[in-house]
Amino acid sequence: MVIHETGGPEVLRFEEVPQPEPDHGEVLVRVRVIGVNPIEWKLRSCMKAKSLPAILGSDVSGTVKRSRAESLSEGDEVFGFVASGAYAEYATAPAAGLAKRPAGLDDEQAAALPVAALTAWQALFDHGGLQAGQRVLIAGASGGVGHLAIQFAKRAGAHAIGIGSGANREFVLSLGADEFVDYREQDVASAVGDVDLAFDTVGGATTLAMLETVRDGGSLVTIANDAPEEQARQRGIDARHVVMSRDAEQLAEIGVLVASGEVRVEIARTLPFEEVRRAHELSEAGHTRGKILLRV
Repeated sequence: MVIHETGGPEVLRFEEVPQPEPDHGEVLVRVRVIGVNPIEWKLRSCMKAKSLPAILGSDVSGTVKRSRAESLSEGDEVFGFVASGAYAEYATAPAAGLAKRPAGLDDEQAAALPVAALTAWQALFDHGGLQAGQRVLIAGASGGVGHLAIQFAKRAGAHAIGIGSGANREFVLSLGADEFVDYREQDVASAVGDVDLAFDTVGGATTLAMLETVRDGGSLVTIANDAPEEQARQRGIDARHVVMSRDAEQLAEIGVLVASGEVRVEIARTLPFEEVRRAHELSEAGHTRGKILLRV
Protein backbone atom coordinates (compact mmCIF):
# COMPACT_ATOMS: atom_id res chain seq x y z
CA MET A 1 0.00 0.00 0.00
CA VAL A 2 1.92 2.99 -1.33
CA ILE A 3 1.37 6.75 -1.10
CA HIS A 4 2.83 9.03 -3.78
CA GLU A 5 1.27 12.22 -2.44
CA THR A 6 -0.21 13.49 0.80
CA GLY A 7 -3.94 13.80 1.35
CA GLY A 8 -6.95 11.81 2.51
CA PRO A 9 -7.35 8.01 2.61
CA GLU A 10 -7.79 7.99 -1.17
CA VAL A 11 -4.03 8.51 -1.66
CA LEU A 12 -3.41 4.99 -0.31
CA ARG A 13 -2.95 2.75 -3.37
CA PHE A 14 -2.26 -0.94 -3.84
CA GLU A 15 0.78 -1.59 -6.02
CA GLU A 16 3.13 -4.44 -6.87
CA VAL A 17 6.62 -3.54 -5.64
CA PRO A 18 9.85 -5.57 -5.42
CA GLN A 19 10.12 -7.74 -2.33
CA PRO A 20 12.52 -5.98 0.06
CA GLU A 21 15.87 -7.56 0.84
CA PRO A 22 17.10 -7.80 4.43
CA ASP A 23 20.44 -6.16 5.20
CA HIS A 24 23.01 -7.50 7.67
CA GLY A 25 21.35 -7.80 11.09
CA GLU A 26 17.87 -7.78 9.54
CA VAL A 27 15.20 -10.33 8.67
CA LEU A 28 12.47 -10.55 6.06
CA VAL A 29 9.06 -10.94 7.69
CA ARG A 30 6.00 -12.49 6.05
CA VAL A 31 3.40 -10.11 7.50
CA ARG A 32 0.13 -11.55 8.78
CA VAL A 33 -1.37 -8.76 10.92
CA ILE A 34 -0.63 -5.01 10.93
CA GLY A 35 -1.32 -2.60 13.77
CA VAL A 36 -2.72 0.77 12.70
CA ASN A 37 -1.49 3.83 14.62
CA PRO A 38 -2.57 7.50 14.48
CA ILE A 39 0.91 8.57 13.35
CA GLU A 40 0.22 6.81 10.05
CA TRP A 41 -2.78 8.91 9.01
CA LYS A 42 -0.94 11.99 10.25
CA LEU A 43 2.00 11.15 7.99
CA ARG A 44 -0.38 10.33 5.15
CA SER A 45 -1.76 13.86 5.48
CA CYS A 46 1.47 15.82 5.77
CA MET A 47 4.53 13.69 4.99
CA LYS A 48 7.43 15.65 3.53
CA ALA A 49 7.63 15.40 -0.25
CA LYS A 50 11.24 14.18 -0.13
CA SER A 51 10.05 11.07 1.75
CA LEU A 52 7.61 10.04 -0.99
CA PRO A 53 6.70 7.55 -2.31
CA ALA A 54 6.31 5.67 0.95
CA ILE A 55 4.89 2.54 2.50
CA LEU A 56 3.45 3.44 5.90
CA GLY A 57 3.27 1.44 9.11
CA SER A 58 5.58 -0.10 11.66
CA ASP A 59 3.66 -2.64 13.81
CA VAL A 60 3.43 -6.25 12.62
CA SER A 61 3.18 -9.84 13.65
CA GLY A 62 4.31 -12.55 11.28
CA THR A 63 6.91 -15.16 10.43
CA VAL A 64 10.60 -14.79 9.62
CA LYS A 65 10.95 -15.75 5.97
CA ARG A 66 14.68 -15.10 5.65
CA SER A 67 17.25 -14.11 8.27
CA ARG A 68 20.56 -12.27 8.16
CA ALA A 69 20.66 -11.94 11.95
CA GLU A 70 22.11 -14.33 14.50
CA SER A 71 19.27 -13.92 17.00
CA LEU A 72 16.41 -14.95 14.67
CA SER A 73 15.94 -17.89 12.33
CA GLU A 74 13.68 -18.72 9.43
CA GLY A 75 10.29 -19.82 10.73
CA ASP A 76 10.42 -17.84 13.99
CA GLU A 77 7.10 -16.25 14.95
CA VAL A 78 7.79 -12.59 15.73
CA PHE A 79 6.16 -9.24 16.47
CA GLY A 80 7.50 -5.73 16.63
CA PHE A 81 8.74 -2.99 14.32
CA VAL A 82 9.62 -3.18 10.64
CA ALA A 83 11.81 -0.79 8.66
CA SER A 84 10.53 -1.04 5.09
CA GLY A 85 6.87 -0.26 5.84
CA ALA A 86 4.30 -2.52 7.49
CA TYR A 87 1.51 -2.04 4.93
CA ALA A 88 2.81 -4.87 2.77
CA GLU A 89 2.89 -8.63 2.40
CA TYR A 90 6.62 -8.69 3.20
CA ALA A 91 8.73 -6.26 5.22
CA THR A 92 12.30 -6.07 6.44
CA ALA A 93 13.09 -5.42 10.09
CA PRO A 94 16.18 -5.08 12.28
CA ALA A 95 16.31 -8.10 14.56
CA ALA A 96 16.77 -5.70 17.48
CA GLY A 97 13.26 -4.34 16.87
CA LEU A 98 11.51 -7.72 17.01
CA ALA A 99 10.51 -10.04 19.84
CA LYS A 100 9.68 -13.72 19.52
CA ARG A 101 5.96 -14.29 19.96
CA PRO A 102 5.38 -16.36 23.11
CA ALA A 103 2.91 -19.23 23.25
CA GLY A 104 -0.49 -17.92 24.24
CA LEU A 105 -0.09 -14.61 22.38
CA ASP A 106 -2.01 -14.66 19.11
CA ASP A 107 -1.20 -12.73 15.95
CA GLU A 108 -3.77 -10.01 16.54
CA GLN A 109 -2.73 -9.36 20.13
CA ALA A 110 0.90 -9.26 19.06
CA ALA A 111 0.34 -6.76 16.24
CA ALA A 112 -1.63 -4.51 18.59
CA LEU A 113 1.23 -4.13 21.05
CA PRO A 114 4.42 -2.52 19.68
CA VAL A 115 3.72 1.23 19.47
CA ALA A 116 0.78 1.36 21.88
CA ALA A 117 2.23 -0.81 24.64
CA LEU A 118 5.73 0.67 24.59
CA THR A 119 4.30 4.20 24.52
CA ALA A 120 2.21 3.48 27.62
CA TRP A 121 5.00 1.61 29.43
CA GLN A 122 7.70 4.20 28.79
CA ALA A 123 5.44 7.18 29.53
CA LEU A 124 4.43 5.77 32.90
CA PHE A 125 7.69 4.30 34.11
CA ASP A 126 10.67 5.56 32.12
CA HIS A 127 9.49 9.18 31.93
CA GLY A 128 6.80 9.45 34.61
CA GLY A 129 8.62 7.43 37.28
CA LEU A 130 5.32 5.91 38.46
CA GLN A 131 5.56 3.97 41.71
CA ALA A 132 3.25 1.89 43.89
CA GLY A 133 0.84 3.97 45.93
CA GLN A 134 0.92 6.99 43.62
CA ARG A 135 -2.08 8.52 41.89
CA VAL A 136 -2.04 8.59 38.09
CA LEU A 137 -4.54 10.27 35.78
CA ILE A 138 -4.79 8.87 32.24
CA ALA A 139 -6.59 10.67 29.40
CA GLY A 140 -7.97 8.64 26.52
CA ALA A 141 -8.25 5.68 28.87
CA SER A 142 -10.21 3.50 26.44
CA GLY A 143 -7.89 4.06 23.48
CA GLY A 144 -5.10 1.88 22.14
CA VAL A 145 -2.48 3.41 24.44
CA GLY A 146 -4.73 4.40 27.31
CA HIS A 147 -6.35 1.02 27.98
CA LEU A 148 -2.91 -0.55 28.32
CA ALA A 149 -1.68 2.32 30.52
CA ILE A 150 -4.54 1.74 32.97
CA GLN A 151 -3.56 -1.92 33.33
CA PHE A 152 0.18 -1.23 33.61
CA ALA A 153 -0.48 1.36 36.31
CA LYS A 154 -2.68 -0.98 38.35
CA ARG A 155 -0.19 -3.83 38.01
CA ALA A 156 2.46 -1.45 39.45
CA GLY A 157 0.26 -0.78 42.48
CA ALA A 158 -0.84 2.75 41.54
CA HIS A 159 -4.25 4.36 42.01
CA ALA A 160 -5.44 4.76 38.40
CA ILE A 161 -8.00 7.35 37.26
CA GLY A 162 -9.23 7.19 33.67
CA ILE A 163 -10.66 9.99 31.56
CA GLY A 164 -13.05 9.18 28.71
CA SER A 165 -16.58 9.48 27.42
CA GLY A 166 -19.40 8.06 29.52
CA ALA A 167 -19.98 5.27 26.99
CA ASN A 168 -16.60 3.81 27.97
CA ARG A 169 -17.00 4.06 31.75
CA GLU A 170 -17.70 0.38 32.40
CA PHE A 171 -14.98 -0.72 30.01
CA VAL A 172 -12.31 1.42 31.71
CA LEU A 173 -13.43 0.33 35.17
CA SER A 174 -13.31 -3.31 34.02
CA LEU A 175 -9.62 -2.80 33.23
CA GLY A 176 -9.02 -2.07 36.92
CA ALA A 177 -9.33 1.72 37.02
CA ASP A 178 -10.16 3.00 40.52
CA GLU A 179 -12.03 6.06 39.26
CA PHE A 180 -13.48 7.37 36.01
CA VAL A 181 -14.02 10.93 34.82
CA ASP A 182 -16.50 11.61 32.01
CA TYR A 183 -14.99 14.61 30.25
CA ARG A 184 -18.31 15.36 28.56
CA GLU A 185 -20.15 15.71 31.86
CA GLN A 186 -17.42 16.75 34.30
CA ASP A 187 -14.74 19.39 34.46
CA VAL A 188 -11.54 17.38 34.79
CA ALA A 189 -9.68 20.00 36.83
CA SER A 190 -12.57 20.16 39.32
CA ALA A 191 -13.22 16.41 39.48
CA VAL A 192 -9.65 15.30 40.14
CA GLY A 193 -6.74 16.67 42.13
CA ASP A 194 -3.50 15.86 43.86
CA VAL A 195 -2.27 13.37 41.26
CA ASP A 196 1.38 12.42 41.14
CA LEU A 197 1.40 11.79 37.39
CA ALA A 198 -0.87 12.89 34.57
CA PHE A 199 -0.53 10.98 31.29
CA ASP A 200 -2.08 12.78 28.33
CA THR A 201 -2.80 10.86 25.12
CA VAL A 202 -5.36 13.37 23.80
CA GLY A 203 -3.78 16.82 23.60
CA GLY A 204 -5.31 20.23 23.05
CA ALA A 205 -7.26 21.69 25.97
CA THR A 206 -6.95 18.35 27.79
CA THR A 207 -3.26 18.92 28.43
CA LEU A 208 -3.79 22.15 30.39
CA ALA A 209 -6.80 20.72 32.22
CA MET A 210 -4.67 17.77 33.36
CA LEU A 211 -1.86 20.07 34.46
CA GLU A 212 -4.23 21.61 37.01
CA THR A 213 -4.81 18.20 38.58
CA VAL A 214 -1.11 17.53 39.26
CA ARG A 215 0.27 18.18 42.73
CA ASP A 216 3.13 20.64 43.10
CA GLY A 217 6.31 18.76 42.27
CA GLY A 218 4.46 16.06 40.32
CA SER A 219 4.79 15.08 36.67
CA LEU A 220 2.88 15.45 33.41
CA VAL A 221 3.74 13.37 30.36
CA THR A 222 2.09 14.01 27.01
CA ILE A 223 2.39 12.16 23.72
CA ALA A 224 -0.14 14.36 21.92
CA ASN A 225 1.43 17.83 21.71
CA ASP A 226 4.11 20.05 23.21
CA ALA A 227 4.24 20.03 27.00
CA PRO A 228 3.20 23.23 28.86
CA GLU A 229 6.67 23.56 30.35
CA GLU A 230 6.44 27.21 31.38
CA GLN A 231 3.17 26.83 33.29
CA ALA A 232 4.43 23.62 34.88
CA ARG A 233 7.73 25.13 35.98
CA GLN A 234 5.92 27.67 38.16
CA ARG A 235 4.67 24.83 40.35
CA GLY A 236 7.74 22.63 40.17
CA ILE A 237 6.02 20.14 37.87
CA ASP A 238 8.08 18.11 35.42
CA ALA A 239 6.15 18.41 32.14
CA ARG A 240 7.50 16.69 29.07
CA HIS A 241 6.49 15.58 25.61
CA VAL A 242 7.79 12.08 24.90
CA VAL A 243 8.20 9.87 21.86
CA MET A 244 8.28 6.10 22.14
CA SER A 245 11.64 4.34 21.74
CA ARG A 246 11.84 0.89 20.21
CA ASP A 247 12.85 -1.63 22.85
CA ALA A 248 12.58 -5.34 22.03
CA GLU A 249 13.28 -6.41 25.62
CA GLN A 250 10.42 -4.34 27.01
CA LEU A 251 8.19 -5.57 24.19
CA ALA A 252 9.02 -9.19 24.97
CA GLU A 253 8.21 -8.61 28.65
CA ILE A 254 4.85 -7.08 27.77
CA GLY A 255 4.13 -9.93 25.37
CA VAL A 256 4.53 -12.42 28.21
CA LEU A 257 2.14 -10.39 30.39
CA VAL A 258 -0.52 -10.52 27.68
CA ALA A 259 0.09 -14.21 26.92
CA SER A 260 -0.31 -15.06 30.61
CA GLY A 261 -3.58 -13.14 30.88
CA GLU A 262 -2.22 -10.49 33.27
CA VAL A 263 -2.81 -7.75 30.69
CA ARG A 264 -5.72 -7.59 28.28
CA VAL A 265 -5.53 -6.22 24.72
CA GLU A 266 -8.70 -4.68 23.34
CA ILE A 267 -9.14 -5.06 19.58
CA ALA A 268 -11.53 -2.45 18.17
CA ARG A 269 -11.69 -3.87 14.64
CA THR A 270 -9.76 -6.32 12.50
CA LEU A 271 -10.24 -5.48 8.84
CA PRO A 272 -8.94 -7.16 5.68
CA PHE A 273 -5.80 -5.49 4.34
CA GLU A 274 -7.82 -4.37 1.32
CA GLU A 275 -9.83 -2.07 3.65
CA VAL A 276 -6.85 -0.01 4.80
CA ARG A 277 -8.57 3.21 3.77
CA ARG A 278 -11.48 2.36 6.06
CA ALA A 279 -9.03 1.62 8.87
CA HIS A 280 -7.57 5.12 8.49
CA GLU A 281 -11.04 6.68 8.53
CA LEU A 282 -11.89 4.87 11.77
CA SER A 283 -8.60 5.79 13.42
CA GLU A 284 -8.85 9.42 12.35
CA ALA A 285 -12.37 9.68 13.80
CA GLY A 286 -10.78 9.18 17.23
CA HIS A 287 -13.55 7.21 18.92
CA THR A 288 -12.33 3.63 18.72
CA ARG A 289 -11.97 1.45 21.80
CA GLY A 290 -8.61 -0.29 21.70
CA LYS A 291 -6.63 -1.05 18.53
CA ILE A 292 -7.50 -1.23 14.84
CA LEU A 293 -5.78 -4.02 12.91
CA LEU A 294 -5.37 -5.16 9.32
CA ARG A 295 -5.06 -8.84 8.41
CA VAL A 296 -3.02 -9.60 5.31
